[in-house]
Amino acid sequence: MAREFAYVILGGGVAAGYAALEFVRRRGDAAAGELCIISGEAVAPYERPALSKGYLLPEGGVRLPAFHTCVGANDELLTPEWYKEHGIELILGTRVISADVDQKTLLTSGGETITYKTLIVATGARALKLEEFGGSGSDAANVCYLRDIKDADKLISVMRSCPGGNAVVIGGGYIGMECAAALVANKIKVTMVFPEKHCMNRLFTPKTAEFYETYYTSKGVTFIKGTVVSSLEISAGKVTTAILRDGKRLPADMVVVGIGARANTALFEGQLAMEKGGIRVNGQMQTSNASVYAVGDVAAFPVKLFGGDVRRLEHVDCARRTAKHAIAAVLDPSGAGDIDYLPFFYSRAFALSWRFYGDNAGEAVHFGDFSLGGTAGGGAPKFGACWVSAGRIAGVFLEGGSPEEYDAIAHAVQRGAAVPDVAELAREGLAFLVREGRRGAARAGRLRGCCRGGEKPSYAWHATVGVAAAVSMAAFAYWYGWKAPYVAGRDF
Repeated sequence: MAREFAYVILGGGVAAGYAALEFVRRRGDAAAGELCIISGEAVAPYERPALSKGYLLPEGGVRLPAFHTCVGANDELLTPEWYKEHGIELILGTRVISADVDQKTLLTSGGETITYKTLIVATGARALKLEEFGGSGSDAANVCYLRDIKDADKLISVMRSCPGGNAVVIGGGYIGMECAAALVANKIKVTMVFPEKHCMNRLFTPKTAEFYETYYTSKGVTFIKGTVVSSLEISAGKVTTAILRDGKRLPADMVVVGIGARANTALFEGQLAMEKGGIRVNGQMQTSNASVYAVGDVAAFPVKLFGGDVRRLEHVDCARRTAKHAIAAVLDPSGAGDIDYLPFFYSRAFALSWRFYGDNAGEAVHFGDFSLGGTAGGGAPKFGACWVSAGRIAGVFLEGGSPEEYDAIAHAVQRGAAVPDVAELAREGLAFLVREGRRGAARAGRLRGCCRGGEKPSYAWHATVGVAAAVSMAAFAYWYGWKAPYVAGRDF
């Protein structure tokens, strides 16, 4: 059996939904046999950020269809009916087992051959497993990962099976921190274990990490740093104890593993050029094969802000932006130009909310109040760090900012605002960054959306922790973890 499509989107994650919406807005409804989305999941594309926040709430958790794409960017809700109405075929629950980019064919596990004229690879990334570091135990009934709805459903089921129990979280990155907060909300006692000196080692400075670790500790989370889980003791198919490298034993009613992710490139190894662990693309998201584009977690693309340095960025904002740009380039190559992306990461946990723009390269200059006192009585902390490289702002991290402040610092990073005196930046802190950002925005003749080619920025809307409304829950950040050696190989 064979089917033909002009355009095929391979992968059913966030990027697929945003690519579909961009296609319809630029081209109109798809004709029969024109566009399909092939996904291994059984549901239409959805906003993965909801999985690590609203979906895991102990009461009133968000459920589909409330967080299908593209509500995370204040845009349309693309239900399965939406795709049907616009002529887009959803081929769900289908795994592609081989691809031939020269013949422009995809072979599914069911034996079907699907041909295309243009392929958009949106295969995303997968969670790294314990076994990839020489460990074992992933198949235990109470060992959880978090990447898709099936993972989230298992995590909920395991949490409900051990109320008031002990959870060991392996990894101190996005997934580890986000899941730890969700576990606390479900009244589970949490111990986090990771080999680095502090949490979020790839982004946080030691001073920034100290604040979050202190805050998490105040919520009952225990941190064990500078070591790894060397083995998991299993009885009757369930983990009962996590054993650290030094022999310390941690009781475990459940284990959550967040040790990084790896791009899903296997189908195209040896066929497309690879770089930075992903598929290398140009500024139009086009791969080394002219009929194939790649977007989201799987794409390694040149970032203008970094002088054209190729980066692979695992975050929902990047998935949205690169997907839209790829469609623009496919349908209007001369008009689309090269992507000009401002790297942007964000997250929420408990009553905290931070955003980061740019690159954490250069000298870090801290500002604001890093004490927990700012959170007392319902107040919110406000502090951050600014990275200065070659006399210019390279990146900014800010906790507790207002939408206007975030917009201003995004401008400051995008234009590489000059820092003639680091001491002045240290003294003025956020005021300096906001002033420089607004100055640049005024000079450019616009205030909002400067970094996105005039688009409505997806980061402008973020829900409040604990809000039960399903649609608002879709805005919560899915903390994609950077790859990191959280578990020692051959120590299990």
